[in-house]
Order: sequence, then C-alpha cells, then structure tokens
Amino acid sequence: MAEEQELLRLEELCKQLYETADSNVRSEAEKALVAFAMSPDCLNKCQLLLERGSSPYAQLLAATTLTKLVSRPNVTLPLEQRIDIRNYILNYLANRPKLLHYVSQALVQLFVRITKYGWFDVNKDEYVFRNVVSDVGKFIQSGSTQHVMIGVQILSQLVSEVNQAEASRSLTKYRKIALSFVDTQLYEIFQLACTLLRTAVGNLKNLDLSDVNQHGLLSHTLQLTLNTLTFDFSGNCTDESSDDLSNAQIPTTWRTAFLDFTTVQLFFDLFNGLPSTLSPMALSCLVQMASTRRSLFNSAERVKFLNYLVSGVRGILENPQGLSDPANYHEFCRLLARLKSNYQLLELVKVDNYPEFIKLIAEFTVTSLQMWQFAPNSVHYLLSLWHRMVQSIPYLKASIPHSLETYAPEVTKAYITSRVSSVHVVIREGLEDPLDDHGMISQQLEQLLTIGRCEYDKTCALLVSLFDESARTYQELISSGGQSVDIAIQEGRLTWLVYIIGAVIGGRVAFASTDEHDAMDGELVCRVLQLMNLTDSRLAQGGSEKLDIAILSFLDQLRKIYLGDQVQKTSKVYRRLSEVLGLNDESMVLSVCIGKIITNLKCWSRSEQITSKTLQLLNDLSTGYSSVRKLVKLEAVQFMLNNHTSDHFPFLDINSSNSRIADMRCRTTFYTAIARLLLVDLGEDEEKFYQFMSPLTAAFETVGNLLSNGNPSSVDDAKRTLIGLARDLRGIANPINTKISFMMLFEWIYPNYIAILQRAIELWYHDPTVTTPVLKLMNELAQNRSQRLQFDVSSPNGVLLFREVSKMIVAYGISMCFSMLKHALCGNYLNFGVFRLYGDDALDNSLNMFVKLLLSISQNDLLDYPKLSQNYYSLIERLAQDHMSFISNLEPQVFLYILSTISEGLTALDTVICTGCCATLDYIITYLFRRLTTKKKKSNSSGINDSDAFLRILELNPDILQQMLTTVLNIIMFEDCRNQWSMSRPLLGLILLNEEHFNKVRSNIISSQPAEKHQTMAQCFENLMDGIERSLLTKNRDRFTQNLSVFRRDVNDSLKAQNHSPSTSSNSLDMMTYG
Repeated sequence: MAEEQELLRLEELCKQLYETADSNVRSEAEKALVAFAMSPDCLNKCQLLLERGSSPYAQLLAATTLTKLVSRPNVTLPLEQRIDIRNYILNYLANRPKLLHYVSQALVQLFVRITKYGWFDVNKDEYVFRNVVSDVGKFIQSGSTQHVMIGVQILSQLVSEVNQAEASRSLTKYRKIALSFVDTQLYEIFQLACTLLRTAVGNLKNLDLSDVNQHGLLSHTLQLTLNTLTFDFSGNCTDESSDDLSNAQIPTTWRTAFLDFTTVQLFFDLFNGLPSTLSPMALSCLVQMASTRRSLFNSAERVKFLNYLVSGVRGILENPQGLSDPANYHEFCRLLARLKSNYQLLELVKVDNYPEFIKLIAEFTVTSLQMWQFAPNSVHYLLSLWHRMVQSIPYLKASIPHSLETYAPEVTKAYITSRVSSVHVVIREGLEDPLDDHGMISQQLEQLLTIGRCEYDKTCALLVSLFDESARTYQELISSGGQSVDIAIQEGRLTWLVYIIGAVIGGRVAFASTDEHDAMDGELVCRVLQLMNLTDSRLAQGGSEKLDIAILSFLDQLRKIYLGDQVQKTSKVYRRLSEVLGLNDESMVLSVCIGKIITNLKCWSRSEQITSKTLQLLNDLSTGYSSVRKLVKLEAVQFMLNNHTSDHFPFLDINSSNSRIADMRCRTTFYTAIARLLLVDLGEDEEKFYQFMSPLTAAFETVGNLLSNGNPSSVDDAKRTLIGLARDLRGIANPINTKISFMMLFEWIYPNYIAILQRAIELWYHDPTVTTPVLKLMNELAQNRSQRLQFDVSSPNGVLLFREVSKMIVAYGISMCFSMLKHALCGNYLNFGVFRLYGDDALDNSLNMFVKLLLSISQNDLLDYPKLSQNYYSLIERLAQDHMSFISNLEPQVFLYILSTISEGLTALDTVICTGCCATLDYIITYLFRRLTTKKKKSNSSGINDSDAFLRILELNPDILQQMLTTVLNIIMFEDCRNQWSMSRPLLGLILLNEEHFNKVRSNIISSQPAEKHQTMAQCFENLMDGIERSLLTKNRDRFTQNLSVFRRDVNDSLKAQNHSPSTSSNSLDMMTYG
C-alpha cells in the first residue's frame, strides 16, 4: 500500500513539473524529485515506476534517473546490477513498442550509456556489453516496423554516444572504447544500415512515407548511416564547425564497401526517390563518402571512386528538380565543394565527360549566384569549389585542358552583377541587406579574390564598366539633388563594387602577377580613391556608413599588397596613380590613407563600426618597419601626435551623447598606434614625451579635483574620464619595449596619477567597467617585456612599482590580480629579500591578499575558467619556486587547498597547466624532502623561520601525496602522457617520501595482471628503481627520468599484448585506483 502511495506521489510530482504553469509549484516539485534521485532506494522505485506507472512522465523520470545513476563518474553500480538493468530495458522496449517518443528515447539513452561505460567489463571470460548488434538484431528481424525502428534507434544512439567524449571522464579511456567499437562493431552496423536502405530503395513504390512509422524508420536508418560515416575514426575530436576542412578517416577494412559502385549509387537513388523531408540526409551521407581519405584507395581505385561520385552529381545537375528544397540545395553545394577539397584538379579533369561536367557545374553556379535570395549560406561552398580549382591551375601542365579560363570569368561576372543588381531590390522592397552581414561578405570575398584573378583582364573590364556607370550616375544625382532612394541605390552598388575591387587587388600573387595586371590594379585603385574624395566631401550631409566601411576594407587590402617592405616601388600601380592623381610614391599614398583615417575619426564618431575599423587600419599601418618611418614624416601624423584631444577627435569625448563606456575600448587601439609612431624618433627626448602626454596630464588633474570635490555629478564625470585614461595609458604602455621609454612613462605616472587609479579601485571596486581597464593597465605596467623594467642598480623604481601592484591587489581583483602578481614576481627586476630586510610589508600584503582571493574561489571554478586557471597555476608555480617559506607558513586549510588544486591540475586537459602543476609539485616535494632529510637546519635568507606546521599537516593527511603519487603513475602508465619528462620530476620525490605506499601500488598492479604477466610487470618496476639513490640530486633525477622512459615503453608493450584478450581483467587496461 505504501508503495502504491509513493508511486502516486511521484506521478503527481512529475505532472506538476512538466505541466503546471505555477513556477512555485514547479520549483517545489523539482526539489522533491531531485531528493528522490539522491535517495538510496531510488533504483527499486524507478523499476516500479516503469512497471506500474501509468503516466509517461513517470516513465521518463525513471529512465532519466537511472541514466544519472549509471553515469556517475565516481560511483559504479555492480556489474550484475548493470547487466540486469540492460536486459530489463531491452525487454521493456520489446514489449512496449508504442511508447511515447520521449520515453523510448530516454530508455534508449539509458541502454547505450550502460553499454558504453561497461564496454571493457568482463564476466566469465566474455565482454558482456559487446553483443549489442546481435541483441538489437532481434528487433530488426522481427519484421514489425515499430520494433525495427526501435532497433535502428538504439544503434544510431549507440554510435553517437560512443563517438562523444565527456569532460568528466578520461579522454584516453574514451578513445580506447571508441577504437574498440570501430574494430569490432561499427562496420557491421554500417553494413546493416545499408542493407535496410537497399531494401527500402527496392520497395520505394510500395512505401507509404506519409505513415509516421515508415517515415520514422527510414529517417532513423539514414541517421544511423550518417552517424557511422561521421564517426571520429582518428580521434581528432573535430567539431561540426570544422567538418568542411576534414577528411573522413574511413578504416581500411571498409574498402570493399566503398569500391562497390552500388554503395555510392544507393544514396543517389535515395536522393532521387525520397521526399525532401528525407533526401537531405542521403546527400549528407554522400558528402561524407566524398570526404573519404585519399589513402584508402590506390590511384586507379581513387579514379574509379571519383567517377562514381561525378556520375551521380552529373545526374543531379541534369535533373535538378530536387534542389528546389533549401536543405537539399545546401547539402548538394557541400558535396560539390568536397569534390575539389579532397581530389586534385588533375584527377577531376580526367573523369569521364569532364567538359560536360564542368559546364554543368558552371551553369549551376551562375544560376545559383543570380538567385541571391535563395539559400545565401550555401554560396560559400560553391565559391570554395571554384576558388580551389582556380588556385590549382599553376600546378597543372599547360597541355592539359581544364576549361577554367572559360568558366571562371562567368562565375566572377555572375557574382559581381548579381550583387550589384540586388541593391535595387533590397532598397525598393525593404529586404534584409546582405551588406549588413560583414562576416558573410568577408567569407565570400576570400574565395572570390582567387577566382577573380583568373582571366583578370575580363574581371577588371567588368568592374571598370560597372563602376564608371554607377559613379557617373551617383555624381549626377548628387549634383541635381536627386531623390534619397536613388542616391542610396547607387551608394549600395558602389559599396559592393568597392568591396570586390579590394578583394581582387588582395588576390594579387607576386610570382604570378604581371605589369599588365598591376596596371589594371592601378585603374581600379584610382577610381576608388576618386570616389573616396567625393564621399568625404558629402560627409556634412551624412554620408553612407556602408560605403565608408567598404572603402576601409579596400584600403586594408591596398595596404597589404602595395604598401610595405615587400612591394616593388616601380610597380605600374604607382605609375597610374601618378598620372591620374599625382600620387608619385608610397609616402603620398600613405598620406592619403592617414588623411582618410583622420577624416573618419573627426566625422564618424557616431559610428562604432567605422571608428573601430579605422583605428585598426591605423594600427596595422603603424606596425610596418619601413612604412612607420615614412608615416612619422607626414604632417598629418604629426598633427595627430600633437592634437590627440576630443576637440579634434570627437570619439575621445567621454561626455558625448554618442559615447558609451563599451565603445571606449577603441581608445586603447588608438593610443597603441600613435604611441608606436611617437616612439620611432623619441629616443631620450623627455620634453617631447611630456608634450605628448599633456592632454592626459590635464585629464588626470581634472579627475583628481573632481574626486576631491565629492559632488555626485562630478564623481560620475570623474569615473568616465578615468575609464578612458586607463584605456589610453594601456595603449601607450603596450608598444614600449625599451628601458628609457618605460622610465619616462613610469616617472610621469608615479606617484600622483597612480594614486588616483588606486583611489578609483577603492571607490568603484564593485563596477567592472572601472576595475577591468585599471587592472589591465596595472597588469601591463608589471610586465617586463623586452627587459624594459631593468632598472639601474641604485634605482628604487622596481620596489616602488611592485609596491603599487601590491596595493592594487590588496584593493581588488581575482584573475587579473593573479596575472599582475605573476608578472611582478616573474619580472626579475627586484630582489624580494629587500622588503623584509627593511620592514616593507608590500610583498606580505600582496601574498596574503592572494590567499584571501584564492579561498573565495571554488575549486571547480579554477578549472572551469581558462584565464583564471592559467593565471593561478602559473602564479602558484612561481610561489613554489621562489617563496616556499611563505607557502610552508600557510594555515592548514589553505595549504591543503593549494595541494588539492595541484592534484586536480595534474589531470587537466590543458598540457600547459598540467606541466606547470608538475613543476609546482616538484618544488614542494623537493623542499619537503630536504626539510625531512637535513639534520642541521640552516637559517633562511628571507628572514622567515621555516615552519614545521606544514610537516605536521602532511603527517596527518598522508593520503594527499599518496593520491598524487597514484595519479602521476596512472597517467604515465595508462594515459597518453605528452609531458613525460615533467611528470618524472615530482614522481621520484613522491616515491621516496611514500615508499610503503608505492610498494603497495606496485603489488596491486602486478597482481591485477594475468598470472603469466606477473614476472614481466615485476621486472618493469625493478628496472624503474634500478640504480636510484635516496636523494633528489640532479644526477639521480636524470637517471630516474631515463628509467621511467624505458618503464613506460615496457609497460605499454605488455598491455598491448593482452589488450584484445577477453580473459584479461578490465582493470589491467584502465587506470588503477589503489591506495
């Protein structure tokens, strides 16, 4: 009776969770169900829910709860219990084929999760969870559509589950399971899926795909096939965003299936015979087959397989009715792109009926480009195909016809004309403007720049014709005061043309260019620069933001190709620029670019996009070795250096109505660029530096006065001004790479202005818009880049700088403060013993604040936030290296916390963190070993008495170092250890400090092996410690490292020999958990 009431209560809670609209009721139900999942008897109750529950929500609860139980990383259910659950689920699905979709899906997920996690479990010399294909085969052989669909769904989910790595579990174990699954099951599953699909193709006329079950069965079967083909065979863990760059690493054992013409033809038949709700998956399968690694075939087989694909593609191009569906069209475009990404042009031109094939592709591409509103995201794949083909022309013998010189210009023309003609439709009908999608434009133009350079004279002639026509009409409309709509249309057309001109100029390749091509570039450059003069003259009337962004894109391409060290100044581009615009050399062109930059910064402060792109162009121009020296000689650049105020550059005005705090980030870029220009000829000229800093000096004085007034409105003004100043100073500090220049900056900022920054942190510690830029500035100042902080022997500046960093850390911060302290400790610009020698508490204050900040962070967050973890682990490594006296005096809970974070870091996926933790642990173990083995204690030069407290802590908690010993040994023996040398350094100390535990671990590992392997494994351990003394001297460490390398090799050889034997205990193939 009590059981029935409990079941009714759980069903009611499920109903409340999934159906009620009252958030309070739903929240209470959720809490109760979470408590149920944590209860010790939830396993039995879940079975009762499945057996007697009348609500599908209760069935869903039971399935998901059981899945959580079997998925717990640290708790494993007994093998017999997992086998019972697995068999129970299979029987349950077999007896209830009409379960609601979400219930059956949850039960399938439970089944495959148990199967995956128990893949290496052995019972009576049998891998008990590997007979999945035979068990599921009973569903498929039943003949019932619903049962077959469940069987296919199980296999599909299993393939997907095994292919998915989990952050909470060992990556090496995941790869072992995946590789074993590929070796033993996957090909059989692929063949089974193909057999089902062949049956469907042979029976297409009799299938009723409007029936939910038949449609669902075919959908699941196609998904199963796709899952097998997209399996991560090589273990690269590639994500979906990179699938168009990777090959399918199909195993060699699959060759026969891929060489069988009927396998490829099967999916073309499915595409032709299935409705648009299913056919895209057939094309997806073909995409993966077209991506098959080249080495799967020899040359003759590869040509044969390519002919299969091309024949099918040609059939679709000849009868393209199915491509009217966007999903089909998208997958077909992907298929076309794969033909060139995976095959060489030489192979493509040799396929049967290549002239007809390339003509069909060209016609399809031209038609697709003209239909610019249909599936715009698919255009990338078509342009990628042509980009790769044109790019391969230089590697093809001239005697081999390829017809690309005929069709590539047609593709270029179709793209250009379709984009230009789209503007009228977009503006007249108010459609979404493709020009607003800068990411898509950039992606497409990267492909077009290569295509457009093929038969470049045709491309150039088309661009000149269209540009002249639009520019003439645009000028006439402006002169006659034409309607704003007509002007906007011409501006849109010119925007596309300027983007495209920039792209094709960017496609210039030095070894393949000719004087004629450079002369054509000159014609195009002249036209855009003339247009730029015209648009700048209209900025008083508002201007066109999109057109100006396009001009900036063009100037960036011009910078890359024709401005800089690598460009021949005799290029015909400059000859044409001289004839038309009077620009005789690179300096004059640079002057034009700087003029445009200044104009934009003066007139476009309301546009964040134009401002940021303009500043990026300025920054890029200031990085070239020769160009930066030409820039500083320009009057416009000197104007910028002497007048960088909001009066001349409105975007610097922090009180402007257009100024948002988020937009102030661009100030850093601006000051980085102009500081780089300043430093070219600065030398030791302090007067010039202070003159440059005068606007910032005035701003700091204003902030100081505003803060002292205490008026709320003035404090807000001070806050905005200070945010800007912090960003400005970080920009100025960034390019400084010399001691002289840094000293000028430091003497300017210290002590008055750095005190204002300190005051700001104290006032607005809760506001990240203030703290972030100020802390980033301090972090920048603390970095000893290019030895710029190497102060004179008599200079106290190193101490003063560290003292200010210490104050900032004490006032605020976590991740950024860790970074500041790390840079300060690693800078090597002062002796830290000075602080204690003279009673200065700056070092102690910063280290104590580090401890307080550390204890405020949960251990999970240290690894979950990459920037935080990198800063923390590099800082703790430095502390262990130089400040072990401080660590040894920490409170017990702090010391244990640090050790536990190091233990976690040893298993981190980030190799840098793992290696750093090894070094940190080595410093700690070495210090501990020396303290324990040195009889006569020596005084510490730092002035701190070494505490024995940490020795007592480790005596009371021996499991910490023992666990680390086990962890390091596990990684070296059973993981893909990529930093073996680093792992070896702390391991010796751990063994010497925990010899009894090490012997226990060794005995357990040996006993876990098959009887015939005991002697081999014992000998491995003997060899590991051969010749090793009880010391941590360098010579002894090096000997141990060499022994460890041999030990790991021998252990791996031993394990490989038994890897495929079912009689082997699964524990011997996995990580040890002894101790």
